[in-house]
Amino acid sequence: METFEIPVVDLSGWVGGAQGNGDDCRKLAEALHAFGIVLVRDPRVSEVDNNQFLDQMEKYYAQSDGVKDARPEFSYQVGVTPEGTERPRAHCERISQLPDGHRPLTLCPPEADPKWRFFWTIGPRPAVTKYQQLNPPPVVPEGFENWSTIMDAWGNKMIGALETVSRLCAIGLGLDEEAISTLMHEGPHLLAPTGSNFDKFDSAGTVLAGYHYDFNLLTIHGKSRYPGLSVWLRDGRKMPVSVPDGCLLVQAGKQLERLTGGHVLAGFHEVAVSQATIETMRKRKQEGQSLWRISSTCFGHVASDQVLRPLGKFATEEALAQYPSITAGDMMQEELKAINLAA
Repeated sequence: METFEIPVVDLSGWVGGAQGNGDDCRKLAEALHAFGIVLVRDPRVSEVDNNQFLDQMEKYYAQSDGVKDARPEFSYQVGVTPEGTERPRAHCERISQLPDGHRPLTLCPPEADPKWRFFWTIGPRPAVTKYQQLNPPPVVPEGFENWSTIMDAWGNKMIGALETVSRLCAIGLGLDEEAISTLMHEGPHLLAPTGSNFDKFDSAGTVLAGYHYDFNLLTIHGKSRYPGLSVWLRDGRKMPVSVPDGCLLVQAGKQLERLTGGHVLAGFHEVAVSQATIETMRKRKQEGQSLWRISSTCFGHVASDQVLRPLGKFATEEALAQYPSITAGDMMQEELKAINLAA
């Protein structure tokens, strides 16, 4: 399969509200437009935090019953989502139009994902909102003394990186610097590690997370201990990706697509067991390490009560017709129903 070099943007010059090089903004915005993804380096982010987080999640999934910490009454937007619960939207027509050799392994219509998920709230929630169900209090599992400290340490750094990315993105798109970041204030941001059990799902070609887009604003990934993520570029090409040391991978979500009137498209992706996954599995098994694949994932959201509509120069007649105004909360509820997480 083809590979390509994902653009890398260093956020160092923009940390703490500083004004860095405008070329960074153009590079980041162009990457999100052309590819739907970009790599960033953030001096605030430490591999130590990521490793503590991965260690904790490996231990958690190994002992979870999938029931005690689940909150289906909140559409699983806090706590654990057990395997076989989330089912991706069917994108059969889109898949049929992809080039040969670039189609996902996901069946059409898709089956429920065998992955687990844990959602941990990051940052403050609004004191008053129409969408209390989408902004519930966190679930703290029993038996993990440092749970909140570890989750907050990693999640806050990831959201901090996304807030900086949103500033650069806005400038690069020709919008006001705070045009996107202000919409994120008190958003339902979630540290969202998946867990895939390679004691059960270890065969090449097994789909762990079916072909889908993320419906939030921006998704950010730290380094996972297992490969398996593939993304689709705007031109339909499928690319395996991994996060280099010292980097974070940022993907565009559906909320950003709406804000840009389709100039930036939500990126499609899939996680599956590849030959590289199996080789890593064998090596870790020999070393006595965990056979749970944890994704170091965090979802940055527009606040639930904010209205999603094309911004600035993107508010053309065509874009306004294609992306009619909707609150982020209403959109989120529609998406959760579509993927079997809400009734």
